[in-house]
Amino acid sequence: MAGAPDERGRGPAAREQLQQQHVSCQVFPERLAQGNLQQGFFSSFFTSNQKCQLRLLKTLETNPYVKLLLDAMKHSGCAVNKDRHFSCEDCNGNVSGGFDASTSQIVLCQNNIHNQAHMNRVVTHELIHAFDHCRAHVDWFTNIRHLACSEVRAANLSGDCSLVNEIFRLHFGLKQHHQTCVRDRATLSILAVRNISKEVAKKAVDEVFESCFNDHEPFGRIPHNKTYARYAHRDFENRDRYYSNI
Repeated sequence: MAGAPDERGRGPAAREQLQQQHVSCQVFPERLAQGNLQQGFFSSFFTSNQKCQLRLLKTLETNPYVKLLLDAMKHSGCAVNKDRHFSCEDCNGNVSGGFDASTSQIVLCQNNIHNQAHMNRVVTHELIHAFDHCRAHVDWFTNIRHLACSEVRAANLSGDCSLVNEIFRLHFGLKQHHQTCVRDRATLSILAVRNISKEVAKKAVDEVFESCFNDHEPFGRIPHNKTYARYAHRDFENRDRYYSNI
């Protein structure tokens, strides 16, 4: 990337850290602001930050997708704390949110999230990345296939490709439309955070699509709407109780 520091003489870990910083700086400019991330309801008096915090709180308390993911994260040994693991910030471009693997923190773009439904989808999408980060050794920055797999899962399981959302995008009525939507959304998500061609992004998605599309953890099914998500949460709780008694 243009303006990147000289990486010669650095070990693999140092180069990976630099790559993480470059991506964060490009998309989430506040990530490198002396480490002073905006956290907590009273961290800012700006209206956009307060709205972001209130929407986040409502999502964490009421959204069935998110409640299942929070339980699954806790069950996997990665309990989520609102003040530690979420940060409302201004972001560049049209990005709505992101998962910062270097800090295990979800960035919510307060300047681009304008309603509760959008907040619900963004938090769900990014929590799926956080769940993948918790349960597997994901190489987010040097293995494009790892990133593609998590983006496929996030697009498939977050509700982003629901019929309602696709109708709003004027995309509907096609055979296997859900699969097409997942491929397209995963490709767009990769392009938002990686300086690569669309062809390379699509190739990565195609290579991992079958296995990652069929990986429904922790939902156990594709939650096409909130009712499906509630059923999935109930099944997860029952599964958890079953294994705890073995």
